Amino acid sequence: MSDLLARIGFLQEGPFAIPRWTALFANIDVLRDGALITLLVASLGLVMALALGTAIGVMSTSHWRVPRALARVYVEFFQNTPLLIQVFMLYNAIPLIWPGLFIPVITIGVFGVGMYHGAYIAEVVRAGIQSIGRGQLEAALSQGFSYVGAMRHIIIPQAMRIVLPPLTNQAVNLIKNTSVIAIIAGGDLMYAGDSFAGRYGHYGPTYIVVGLGYFLMCFPLAIWTRRLEERTREA
Repeated sequence: MSDLLARIGFLQEGPFAIPRWTALFANIDVLRDGALITLLVASLGLVMALALGTAIGVMSTSHWRVPRALARVYVEFFQNTPLLIQVFMLYNAIPLIWPGLFIPVITIGVFGVGMYHGAYIAEVVRAGIQSIGRGQLEAALSQGFSYVGAMRHIIIPQAMRIVLPPLTNQAVNLIKNTSVIAIIAGGDLMYAGDSFAGRYGHYGPTYIVVGLGYFLMCFPLAIWTRRLEERTREA
């Protein structure tokens, strides 16, 4: 009997008590709005990361030394400094350099995750390009293609089929890393959940639902990544 009473008491007063869940779902629109901002930042950040990563990856395989050096500096800087510091620099340092300049936190989030993951995507693209036989590039050049034209029409399309699985994996990591903008009040899912939990003390249910939200955004991409890897091995 005492065990039953203890369980009932836990459900009514513990960190995962039923009233806490009820309060959370009564205010679920707060987390919904945060999830939409997370998806917005992740989508725009991914577009930026793909554009930057592809360009830097091609520069990494260039015949010319200067583009290769610039690409190497970019990759090494962003891969070897924490994303959180990069976001803080965008948030705090730029207004000091340009007084009066206001950058919305969503824009900072897009640039932060975009530039950060662009460095990793660049390495994926570089590896994909280098996996294509050198003879194909030489054959394209001998047929009158310029270096840029050969890369655009022959090498990169083949490389993209190879690098698609790791690119999808980078998209999963990018979605999770959008949570860093919570530290600058980005209004994302993590910030919305943490603000709600801090205001009302419903930490247990809130963090479970926030974690589930990230899982639902990332898991389909993770499944797709595994299927792409299987297709690549079978091809």
